Amino acid sequence: MSQTTHPSKYLVRAYLERRTRDVKPPPKPEEIRRQLGWGMLMFEPKVGNGGRS
Repeated sequence: MSQTTHPSKYLVRAYLERRTRDVKPPPKPEEIRRQLGWGMLMFEPKVGNGGRS
């Protein structure tokens, strides 16, 4: 299972402000996520019976 990290709204606003002034086509979604630090955190699932007996 994984957990998603989200950039702050201020970081997203600054990114969008820069993009509106740029004449190039927008980058791919993967590049946007990389630039904003919007990634996936991987963690180990807990081992157990899931609380059911």
